[in-house]
This record gives sequence, C-alpha cells and structure tokens, in this order.
Amino acid sequence: MRRRRSRRRDFTRLYILIAVMVAALAGVFAANLFGEEENQQAAESGLTVESNFSHIMVMGVDRRSDDVGRSDTLMVVTVDTDAGKGEIMSLPRDTRVQIEKNGYDKINHAYAYGGSKLTRKTVEDLLGVPMDYYVLVDLKAFERIIDALDGIDINVEKRMYYEDPWDDNGGLVIDLYPGMQHLDGERAIQYVRYRDGEGDIGRINRQQHFMQAVMDKVLSPQIITKLPKIIEEVYSAVETDMPVSEMLSMAKLLPKVKANGLESVMVPGTPAYLEDVSYWLPDIMSLRQIIASQMGQELTGKALEKAKAVKAMYEKSLPEGLTVMEGSGIVTTRSAKNDTADSDDSKAEKDSDKEEKRQPEKKKSAKAAGPGEISVLIINDSGINGAGAKMANVLREKGFNVTGIDTGRKSDRTHTIIITDDSNTDWFYGMPFSCTIMDGSDPNEAVVYIGQDYE
Repeated sequence: MRRRRSRRRDFTRLYILIAVMVAALAGVFAANLFGEEENQQAAESGLTVESNFSHIMVMGVDRRSDDVGRSDTLMVVTVDTDAGKGEIMSLPRDTRVQIEKNGYDKINHAYAYGGSKLTRKTVEDLLGVPMDYYVLVDLKAFERIIDALDGIDINVEKRMYYEDPWDDNGGLVIDLYPGMQHLDGERAIQYVRYRDGEGDIGRINRQQHFMQAVMDKVLSPQIITKLPKIIEEVYSAVETDMPVSEMLSMAKLLPKVKANGLESVMVPGTPAYLEDVSYWLPDIMSLRQIIASQMGQELTGKALEKAKAVKAMYEKSLPEGLTVMEGSGIVTTRSAKNDTADSDDSKAEKDSDKEEKRQPEKKKSAKAAGPGEISVLIINDSGINGAGAKMANVLREKGFNVTGIDTGRKSDRTHTIIITDDSNTDWFYGMPFSCTIMDGSDPNEAVVYIGQDYE
C-alpha cells in the first residue's frame, strides 16, 4: 500500500511539474507561501489579490562552474483557478529595476546577488503583487527533459544560423531551417537561445511559441508511456517544495487552461543603453494596468496613486548619459538638464493606453531596401570597454537601425562577425573595421558580435 501511494504521488507531482515546465522553457515550479508578507505587499500596491488568483514566478537559471548564474529566463504565470485561465508575462532579462541593497541593475542580476529569494522580492516590487509560488529550473538539464518527452513538434519561423567555436565550453552551433519540424533536446536549445536583431524581445517571442508546443506535447496521450524517464529528469532539474495537494489542484486545471488559451504578454517598455550596457525600461503605468486587468480590476484609487509614485521614483533614478530608443531612432539622451521622464501625469496615463505601440513591431521577412530597414543588435564579446557604443555610432551613421547593445558572455572573441541574410551583404560592405559577414538571419535583421580586432 505504501509503495502504491508513493507511486501515485510521484505521478501527480509530475503532471503539475511538467505543466509549469511550459512556462519555464522546460521547467516546473516550486511554491513557497509567504503569508503575511504577501498580504503586506498587496496592500502596498493598492491592488486586491483574491484567493482564486495565483502568481507563479518562473526562473530559468544558467549555472556555470565558476558562476552562480543569472535568471536568463524570467516569467510570471497568473492563474485564475475559478475561470481556469492562465496568462504568462515575460520579463526581459535586461529590465532595469531596483534590487534591494544593490541599487538599480538588470533584473536577471538579482539571482546572482541573492538567489531566488531576492529575485522574488524584486519581481514583487516591480509588479506590485505577491508571488505565491516560485520556479527554479537549471537550464543545463533542459536538453535531457526535452529528450525525455521524446522531443517536441514546432513550426520554426525562419532560418536560424550561428556558429561560435569558442562558446559554451567547446563550441555553439545553431543551425535550423524554417518550417514544421521535430526538435530533440539539442535542437530545442538552439531554437530558444537564438538571438536576432530584436535581441531578447525576439527570444521571448520564441520562448512563448515554444511553450505552446510543449503544452501540446505534455497533454498528448503518448506522454503516459514516458512517465518514468520524465520523472527522473524533472527531479534532477528542479527545486520544489510545493504541497502535493496544491499540485493536484493545479494539474486538474491544465486541460481547461489549454482550452481557454494560454495568453502571453511582455512587460511593456522601451529599449535603452548606457555605454555598452543595454536595458529595458519598463512602462510602470502600463505594467500596473496589465496586472490589474489580469485580476479583473481597474487601476484606480490607491492603486493608481501608488503606480504614479513608483513611476516618478523610477524616472528620477534614470542616470545621465542613458540613451533611450523607440522605433528606428533615438528618443533622447538623458543629461542633468534633460529628463526622459514626462512630468505630466495625464500624459503618463494616456501613454499607458498605448502599450502596444511601445512594443517592437514584428518585421516582415522581405529583402531590406536599405540599411534603415535592418534591425541590428550589437553584442560586445571583445572585452574592450566602449566598443559597443562606438560600433552603434558607426552603424547609425551608415543608416542602420540599432535596436540594442549588449555585453556578451565572453570577452576574448578574436574576430568580429556580422550575421544577417545573404541578401543584405551589400549593405554591410565597406565597414571601417575588419569583419566576416555570415548568412543566418532574416533580411531585415542582423547581429554584430564584436571581436578584439575591432580596434
């Protein structure tokens, strides 16, 4: 009898773990109820969190032998248990936030500073609602979990190619063609890790696309025969302390959530950069409106006043020299006499109704008629301070649409490469630096990896 109950418990636990794996690239969630602290957080935001709503923080952490890691994937899943509905909000890892005792920094650094506990508090402060549960997934186990599922079927939206023999302890190769195909663990990693001209925004879109594919596989009848292997891999990849009774309740909701459609949104905001560091500046008013709407409320009264106060404090914190971008051009560069913040509250409220316009638009895959139609992401892998900003100036002078600058995971790339579609090579000829142009992107996108030969 005891063995039978244990087995049933494992299967119940597995179903809900795999369910939330959808929201974490391939992970599951763990719960950690904070009781009175949660109620205080909700009261401070002015929003009322009803008992039928659960907020689940999901982290995909890339741990390395010499690094505690960062939460390179960060999402919040909101579940309405009464209606059987779910929404996923993706938080770009470059989101600039205040991290307790560490000032303002990228949100994915919170994990390096204080693990899941500090990440949780940082997310709660940004969104204004408590996290009922948290998820921690080690992305190194990603490949094994997808293989345990016997892979997934997904429609790859475009050609994806990138090769770096010096990356990932032996080399990284991403080589996918467009169309519906079956991806094993290794190729699934390529899909979710690929970076294009849209930077993390494009990668978030692919992660959400991937989640739907995993959801379909998890709910398919053939998954039953794979339970033993899946259990083994899931437990090796996830930290969890969620009560089994709560897992069972969530598991029963999964088919209904799928039937209702798992909606996906992203923290609204604007891209910006400071020297070689890229940021995503959240639109606080629009963000708080989304959170309220997810719980069937309106951003009024105390909640509205609180959101305005948070917005004002955030805008005051923006540093000098921060270049804020929107669309294809620079909006402004903040200086001591030039504030990117709009002090008019009524203007801010109007802006909050325009969140869709503030999001990067999806580009059509058509040959670029000029450099202005090519979105370029710059990644500084050279270790040369300021190289990214200098590269951005060069490309802008040539008419390219620079969408962001990022610091790469490495600092010793020897040679600069440009990855774009082969129809764009003419636009990149004549650069005042040595580089190799490689095919592997849409005609309206490019990624520049800066090497030490740039200067």
